[in-house]
Amino acid sequence: MSERELLGRTAEIAATFLETLDERPVWPPASVEELRAALGGELQEAPREPLEVVEALAAASEPGVVAIPSGRYFGFVIGGALPAALAADWLTSAWDQNAGLVVGGPAAAVAEEIAGEWLLDLLGLPASTSFAFVTGCQMAHVTCLAAARHAVLERAGWDVEGFGLANAPQVRVGVGGKRHVTIDRALRLLGLGNRCVATAEVDSQGCTSASAVAAALEGHDGPAIVCAQVGEVNTGAVDPVGEIARVVKDAGAWLHVDGAFGLWAAASPELHGLVRGVELADSWATDAHKWLNVPYDCGLAFVSDPRAHRAAMAMTAEYLVAEEGAARDQMDWTPEFSRRARGVAVYAALRSLGRSGVADLVERCCRHARRFAEELAALPGCEILNEVVLNQVLLRFGDDEATGAVLAAVQGSGEAWMSGTAWDGRAAIRISVSNWRTSDEDVTRTVAAFERALTAI
Repeated sequence: MSERELLGRTAEIAATFLETLDERPVWPPASVEELRAALGGELQEAPREPLEVVEALAAASEPGVVAIPSGRYFGFVIGGALPAALAADWLTSAWDQNAGLVVGGPAAAVAEEIAGEWLLDLLGLPASTSFAFVTGCQMAHVTCLAAARHAVLERAGWDVEGFGLANAPQVRVGVGGKRHVTIDRALRLLGLGNRCVATAEVDSQGCTSASAVAAALEGHDGPAIVCAQVGEVNTGAVDPVGEIARVVKDAGAWLHVDGAFGLWAAASPELHGLVRGVELADSWATDAHKWLNVPYDCGLAFVSDPRAHRAAMAMTAEYLVAEEGAARDQMDWTPEFSRRARGVAVYAALRSLGRSGVADLVERCCRHARRFAEELAALPGCEILNEVVLNQVLLRFGDDEATGAVLAAVQGSGEAWMSGTAWDGRAAIRISVSNWRTSDEDVTRTVAAFERALTAI
């Protein structure tokens, strides 16, 4: 069988999966033990035909594939892949470019360069800002905070790339009490550790105020970094970044923004006011595989000081030869050398949607979230725990036991899937609306699933 026939058959299998999303259960029926039995066994001695491998893989895996692209998947702030982004991602795999160096893929390098410039404009960030396409928001935090570490220690007269952190001035990192755990892990990976963290108080929605940040920095006159949050992972709440920026600048600190999903509000005329002042920060991290709806493995790091960004990331070797006047080598801006050309799917998504399409995607998801809150609040015993400002809805039913039972019933029905969580020590259910496919009918079907769950319980 030719490669054309193999890829054509693979496309048929993929298209059938996508075309049947409305009919298939969102949560798959197979157990882990069943999947191990179907996929496992000893590795055979002889080669097998590629088509046989792909068809067997698809048949064995499909009972365990979560319908994440479905319009009724509301777990973990996960978006489904836009058609243009999915197709571009297939091309990216077929082209198999090494996007670490321009010489490994000139077209990939230029596509990422252009997509990065479009993103700066779309999100209202300074045009001189540098950017990097990384695996996800975790590595975007690492990249941005590495630049922050370089900058604040350089101001204190310390060369962290040359001497490391031993005997370096102590860096204080101010964070909110409801920060995402990827901030803590990024600090750990960078050698700053949890003991450098000063936690600022938050309000009932998880927001940190400028005065709370000032209190967290009080008494420290050395290098400092502050991490603000645009989109708390349970409530969607947004820190007042503009106000925090003024406090941070007065303290001579670096302001980093965790905007894993909430930063995309900057692309919406309707929601832009929520993130007013975000452009005053020093670095920003977000995910394209969340609200831009590109396939997984695509985070974005933005740094207002390109010199600090490059100083923290760039390495060279004798065999790495840059072309004069070429596009930039992405390895100078990311933690990776060899890397997938993940910016190609971002380029395709932005070309497909345009400025108004990105805004509509974000605003439509938020409208669905508000409708969820309104209709679920009318169900017996339902309490909406958050102010629905973005795409997150946080709710519970009566007590922890009832909340868990309702969640399990909805998940078990296969009609929709959302995750459980805890908020201020109480069990809760979190609905995250991030998918371009989610329709009014999907909201209706999901609310109905809650109604059936309550009746059954």
